[in-house]
Amino acid sequence: MFNTDDTIVAIATPPGRGGIGVVRLSGPNAQSIAGALLSRRAGLKARTATLATLTRAAGDDDAEQIDQVLATFFPGPASYTGDDVVELSAHGSPVVLEAIVEAAMRSGARLAEPGEFTFRGFLNGRIDLVQAEAVADLVDSVTPLQARLAYDQLEGTLSTEIRAIDTTLFDLIASLEASLDFPEEGYHFVDRQKTVTAIADISARISGLLAGGRRGRVIREGRQVVIIGSPNTGKSSIFNGLVGAGRAIVTAVAGTTRDLVTETIDVRGVPVRLVDTAGIRETGDAVEVEGVLRARSALAVADLSLLVFDRSRPFDSSDVQLLTETSSCRRLLIVNKVDLPLVWASNPFTAVSSRIVEASATTEGGLEALREALTVELAAEEPRRDSPAITNTRHLDLLERARIEVERAGQAVSREVSEEFVLADLQQARAILEEITGQRTTEDLLQHIFSRFCIG
Repeated sequence: MFNTDDTIVAIATPPGRGGIGVVRLSGPNAQSIAGALLSRRAGLKARTATLATLTRAAGDDDAEQIDQVLATFFPGPASYTGDDVVELSAHGSPVVLEAIVEAAMRSGARLAEPGEFTFRGFLNGRIDLVQAEAVADLVDSVTPLQARLAYDQLEGTLSTEIRAIDTTLFDLIASLEASLDFPEEGYHFVDRQKTVTAIADISARISGLLAGGRRGRVIREGRQVVIIGSPNTGKSSIFNGLVGAGRAIVTAVAGTTRDLVTETIDVRGVPVRLVDTAGIRETGDAVEVEGVLRARSALAVADLSLLVFDRSRPFDSSDVQLLTETSSCRRLLIVNKVDLPLVWASNPFTAVSSRIVEASATTEGGLEALREALTVELAAEEPRRDSPAITNTRHLDLLERARIEVERAGQAVSREVSEEFVLADLQQARAILEEITGQRTTEDLLQHIFSRFCIG
């Protein structure tokens, strides 16, 4: 999928302007290419920042200067990629950084593909596949808890546990194979009960990882919450109050919100995609009709809906219809505008079991109670620090497949099935576990994983 024998170059910092931007080179000629572009060609010292002027043409001190840079050389194999790496820290103008990349390419470097630096690190044994995926997750994290879980995986917490289970499987497989290969040496099928116990222990360890994964996946993938209600009930004000900024337009005119407005908030470590929607009502306005359709579509895929009702106006048929339509949905009811007089003749929620929060988006009264209710409904149980929290669907799917194979092996032993069938199940389980860390993999899988990277 990638040519791994040449020298690659790319901007390693995000797009846009900043105080500092970094250009990274990796490969056999990284040091010579960078060194030739620098005004000081006495040689780059390992792990020492060298201040120099970088020019547009290699080996020409009279060439046009691009910028003053700090050049740091990381010789392989003790580098991020396992190859020689040079990082050039320059002023963070896109024009400057692109000029540095172009100069390096004219000197023999190739523009790196997304994820190619990390791929080389995987290929050279600096990290395994779980850790490579953790790099992308860490870069993409939007909450502190997401970042912590990604860093834990980058540090190898999950990889260590997977390898420990793999080693236990290997030892069990070896003892079973000995009973088949060397019967004349006195080897025989190990005690069936001990084998059942060993297999049950392996299954329990995998199940423990899967249990943590259900929490971890919520933290990684987040939740979607849709704010819905009749026009002018204060949905956009509730949205702005939760977001903490005036993202949605708020006016006294009904039907102002025509399109979906979204923002991500942090609910105790879980990224929650909050969606403000058009007011639900019968209308002849074609644009507003489209807004209502989009609101209903968002409601259909929401993990939680916030139903907003205005207590300062009569509870009408549209409100009743909204309660009926969402009766099977996970929902919170918000009685808004508690700062205004109540006009409802009776309590319309006597037959409703959903949690009810009273609020005033205008005075911000009740918003804290609403945030607490969101936390109760959405926040995942925080993973234990002594146990890996799996956040990746690929890992969870493979672990579930491995667990099934291990349990099948245990059932085969209990039924006194031939050792060959037990071995086949255990060997398949081991092969599946090794797909997680990348000890066994395919080019298509690697292409899929590393294509996620926007940079390095």
